[in-house]
Amino acid sequence: MAIAAHEGGGATRYTAVAIVLHWAIALGILVLIAMGLVMDHLPLAPMRVFQLYQLHKSIGITIMFLIVLRVGWRLAHAAPGLPESMKPVERRAAHLTHAALYGLQLLLPLSGWALVSASVLGIPTVLFSVVPWPDLPVLSTLADKAPAEAALKIVHHWAAWSLLALIMLHVAAALRHHVILHDNVLRQMLPAFGRRTLRQGE
Repeated sequence: MAIAAHEGGGATRYTAVAIVLHWAIALGILVLIAMGLVMDHLPLAPMRVFQLYQLHKSIGITIMFLIVLRVGWRLAHAAPGLPESMKPVERRAAHLTHAALYGLQLLLPLSGWALVSASVLGIPTVLFSVVPWPDLPVLSTLADKAPAEAALKIVHHWAAWSLLALIMLHVAAALRHHVILHDNVLRQMLPAFGRRTLRQGE
């Protein structure tokens, strides 16, 4: 697949790498949010909660690496241009929304890592029960971790809800482009089988 050019440079699709990373990260984030809701709101046995937290941390760190890779790939391979029919205010809103999505996708795993590092319980993180993962050095050595843990818990909580809200807005905008505006925005990020399905349904 051809490498996407900078906006306005003629590219009509994202690269295969960008598409794979986009959907892998999206799936991972939704799984993490669902796990967070389960851990916070369902009455689970302590050992099951421990197992879910370890899996949550493992997936979160993995997604963090994928997001860093996605950002790096995006900087080297800019997205296709937006439709010329979009108004200037819509273009600005799209750019701001994407910037916020990238920012929250980075903030969420980093705040989770920081939260674990500042936890008064001091439970080690072992990724997928195999790879030991270190705590952040400053937070892990605080004399009084409780205030930092409480503050980071709030940051992580609201970052998750904010990201979920932006994802819903992002999905709604993509559907608007496809169903109402009938442009190519949604197809640009779909894998081949997804594009064929959309064409068959039209």
